[in-house]
Amino acid sequence: MWGILCIFDAVNLVIKYVRMRFLGNIEAKTDTKGRAFLPAAFRKVLGAQGEVSLVMRKDVFQPCLVLYPESVWNEQMDTLRSRLSRWNAAEQQIFRQFVSDAELIALDGNGRFLIPKRYLKMAGIGQSVKFIGMGDTIEIWSNENTEDPFLAPEAFSKAIEGAMQQADRQPENSCDNL
Repeated sequence: MWGILCIFDAVNLVIKYVRMRFLGNIEAKTDTKGRAFLPAAFRKVLGAQGEVSLVMRKDVFQPCLVLYPESVWNEQMDTLRSRLSRWNAAEQQIFRQFVSDAELIALDGNGRFLIPKRYLKMAGIGQSVKFIGMGDTIEIWSNENTEDPFLAPEAFSKAIEGAMQQADRQPENSCDNL
């Protein structure tokens, strides 16, 4: 997601594109109907991007829900579609399941949205939720869920060290290497 930052230097207007990110870990409540307020910090990022719709789906790996701004969802769909063949039955089944588990979500005038009952059940969500900003998406976790979305500090240190060392060993995809 990109925002536009306008800066005036001594003579000219300079336009820079700034990548907006969802950041933070915010606790909230759902009401008896399954509605929740999208945290103000996340609504601000959506507004800066001109996004009005979100897509919700159950995470592929974790017991949480993921909210995608519609533009990010469309990018994900394009990527997935380009990697999965329409002429391979197994790949078509993967695509079908990924898409059918998604639903368009709208915010009301107060910044609330309804979490459909099937999603509440899939993620084990009760009355307490945790919104976690994941850069270009937002995760929704149940506070009652016994599985914690975070590693212990020592395990996190080792995991990020290994991941970053692996990334450093990967050759850069650049025209300079031709």
